Amino acid sequence: MTAKQSERAAHADRIGALGARVRFDQVEKQYPGGAANAVDGVSLDIAPGEFVTLLGPSGSGKTTTLMMLAGFETPTAGEIWVDDQAIAAVPPWRRNIGMVFQNYALFPHMTVGENIAFPLKLRGMPRDEVTRRTREALDLVGLPGYEGRYPRQLSGGQQQRIALARALVFNPRVLLMDEPLGALDKQLRERLQLEIKALHDQLGVTIIYVTHDQQEALVMSDRIAVMNLGQIEQIGGPGELYDEPASRFVASFIGESNFLDGRVTGFDDGLGVIEAPGVGMLRAPAHGGCAINSEVALTVRPEKIVFADELNGASANTIDAEIVTVIFVGEMHRYEARLGGGQTIVLKRQHRSGVGRCGRGDRVRLGWHVADGRLV
Repeated sequence: MTAKQSERAAHADRIGALGARVRFDQVEKQYPGGAANAVDGVSLDIAPGEFVTLLGPSGSGKTTTLMMLAGFETPTAGEIWVDDQAIAAVPPWRRNIGMVFQNYALFPHMTVGENIAFPLKLRGMPRDEVTRRTREALDLVGLPGYEGRYPRQLSGGQQQRIALARALVFNPRVLLMDEPLGALDKQLRERLQLEIKALHDQLGVTIIYVTHDQQEALVMSDRIAVMNLGQIEQIGGPGELYDEPASRFVASFIGESNFLDGRVTGFDDGLGVIEAPGVGMLRAPAHGGCAINSEVALTVRPEKIVFADELNGASANTIDAEIVTVIFVGEMHRYEARLGGGQTIVLKRQHRSGVGRCGRGDRVRLGWHVADGRLV
């Protein structure tokens, strides 16, 4: 057993528990009168103690997927498993799954202590055990001594911590979080992201998190499932999804991307070669779906693009461009450049001494390492 596993096990008999394995097996959800499935054949295997985020735009099916696991929606087809138990037909209150909502869902007429103790009392726990667990839950979320306060006396961030304590107090092996930080300001949201991640590392509970915020997903997750139109487009670690998107949708939804449209003319040592109108021949790693004469896009992140003389002779694509927009955004300058064929690309340059800059109307030669692009 590793040191982290030992630490998790030490907490498992107090607040939190070692996480359960969760599996979705070809799960579908069809609403009456709907033209298409809200969730369409989702299969997903989540390891015990893993932090997985369902990421996607509104209507992608991520919240419906979460609600089926919670028991608030029933699958039209397929099965959901928690460890070895099929739960699609199990009532929500018998699943032993914790849940945190965006609107906190605290009872306004109850004190903080009563809110946290509520799920324990429903389970018929002795009073002394309820008191002990409530105090431990408050310690866990950094709010000791808040038992006697009411939700209206707390800030938004404190209310969310109380909601988290209530979700963890009965030792669930799975914790579901549906846009829990969406109502908070940016600075507080970023701080709570790190706190929730640290809490997950401490407890080892399996967390399934829903958000449309790609930065939040990148910061917190072990893996991210990018959803679109009821299906999972790609699942992988944050770095994998950012650097190796499998589709144009994934590349555009996670971070900012440039897309240079072109036609595949051939392959060279594992690289796809495309001809981009008005730009020339470009190379990038190709996925299995690329074929000669197929229409594709080369995607490259703005921060990967540099002035050509900074490439130091490495294998690279280079292009001529004219700077048409310069925007200062604090830590960097953001440039928009027009290419010969009318396409535009964005590049970002750090705002620090020693980093070259240019102005609107400047003619420049830009480039990026071949390995930093990808054909989608």
